[in-house]
Amino acid sequence: MPNLQELENAMPVAPLKIVALPSARKMGERINDYLVEFRRTIHNDKVKTDPAFQGYIEENYLTAVETPRFGSGEGKALFRESIRGKDLFLLVDVCNHSITYNMNGYTNHMSPDDHYQDLKRVISACNGKAHRINVIMPFLYESRQHKRSGRESLDCAFALRELRDMGISNFITFDAHDPRVQNSIPLNGFDNFTTPYQFIKALLHSEDDLIVDKEHLIVISPDEGAMDRAVYFATVLGVDIGMFYKRRDYSTIVSGKNPIVAHEFLGENIDSKDVIIIDDIISSGQSMLDTARQLKEMNARRVFICCTFGLFTDGLQSFDEAYEKGHFDKVVTTDLTYLPPVLYTRPYFIEADMSKFVASLIDFMNHDASLNNALTPTDKIHTILESYNNRQDYDLY
Repeated sequence: MPNLQELENAMPVAPLKIVALPSARKMGERINDYLVEFRRTIHNDKVKTDPAFQGYIEENYLTAVETPRFGSGEGKALFRESIRGKDLFLLVDVCNHSITYNMNGYTNHMSPDDHYQDLKRVISACNGKAHRINVIMPFLYESRQHKRSGRESLDCAFALRELRDMGISNFITFDAHDPRVQNSIPLNGFDNFTTPYQFIKALLHSEDDLIVDKEHLIVISPDEGAMDRAVYFATVLGVDIGMFYKRRDYSTIVSGKNPIVAHEFLGENIDSKDVIIIDDIISSGQSMLDTARQLKEMNARRVFICCTFGLFTDGLQSFDEAYEKGHFDKVVTTDLTYLPPVLYTRPYFIEADMSKFVASLIDFMNHDASLNNALTPTDKIHTILESYNNRQDYDLY
């Protein structure tokens, strides 16, 4: 764990507690395991003697919280233990559609709106008692509705202001569709983390013959919106960059958006090169698969798709068919949102585990320590690349 000495010399803000809502319970358990391990190995004599460190080393940091539903579909939140004076980290996955509840005899799958309402219920249940409330929402609620195009709602900005007004201190998210939405709460803590280090680490673990240089690898942005991610990734890896431009039919609206007519490529020659496509979201995946198909038609050697959030809203059939046709080689997604269990059986899937990273973020924030290394993982990426090229042990944090 980096900067461990900084933690050993710092005092916690308050006793730490993780509030994992049902949507993020699985990830909350993994984060808890890492935090228990971190704090058992810390070297600080004050931990055992100083009252300020009371509750610092525990067997479990998860709170007993429930969000039951009535038969009418209404809900509530309740804690089964005291959270007075605690530094709370609320963890929620608004895209977990696997959770159901009964309403008037029908079984409903929870939507992002349902998860967001449960989050507000939990905040209202602990507000005024906790020392501090921090929200970790990996997929930013309504982040795709972040700006106006005509007379329409600004859902993401409104949600952030609503949470601010409810008294949260810090908001943590990952790969926000447009980080500028934080301008809606300029006086509150808002941290947006990206996942390039976890992507390259997962790829290097999976592939033992990658050559990371300009002659053998190129990073591609599937559209203009992902250029910032692709530019950073390509710069750190020291390779070239390309981009696909989405040509849309603005005379038609299908499912609330203008359909894509074609993808036009802008960039260097990719003949016989490995290609990494990097983006924030796989929704239905059709746009991403079309991009991968065109890259293979341009004689790309291998195509690796790296996306922070794998939603797969239309299922996996189109990905299975594209893989069988050789349009792509691997799909790398994080575990920050719910992934269907069947995805783990696919030969093309690679999971980028984020639980250790999130655990370290919580540990550092509980000490009010700097998160600079987490925001800019350039040095860590260079280290893992050097170790990989020398074929050393690169199982780094």
